[in-house]
Amino acid sequence: MIRVVKIFLMISLALWGLVGASGNFQNWGETVGSVSAVTTMVTIEGGGGKWQATSNPVIVWAGALFIAGSKLLMGLMCTLGAVRMLAARGADPATFNAAKTIALAGAGIAVIMLFGGFIVIAESWYELWRSQSELGGALDAAFRYAGMIALIAIFVAMPDD
Repeated sequence: MIRVVKIFLMISLALWGLVGASGNFQNWGETVGSVSAVTTMVTIEGGGGKWQATSNPVIVWAGALFIAGSKLLMGLMCTLGAVRMLAARGADPATFNAAKTIALAGAGIAVIMLFGGFIVIAESWYELWRSQSELGGALDAAFRYAGMIALIAIFVAMPDD
């Protein structure tokens, strides 16, 4: 039964990534606009004058592609991993544990994007922690998602006997 729970947890992560990426790509203007608001630092009083503030379209697009692309890649990897886990659910422990690898790598990509992109780059580099409009929104969500994804990955990574 624990193996089935682990498979469904990976399916839920896959859905999070695929639905999130779909939303980012379908609303590309909003995705780029949100990243631009962070990089230009316009949501922070006096932020636009800071030395790290930029409206460079290459940086803005790279940030938007990093977010949407990471979610898409994570969703695909977790899907493939869940399929492999499903196929190996009745196999010996070593086979089932090996089937988890790509799904866990997908979860790792999501945590890298959420922590590296939102916490390190947006919050620290672009000082988003100073933004009253974003502090309770994007940053709280990124922390919540990263924490849940990491917790699920830790549980799924636990060896099966």
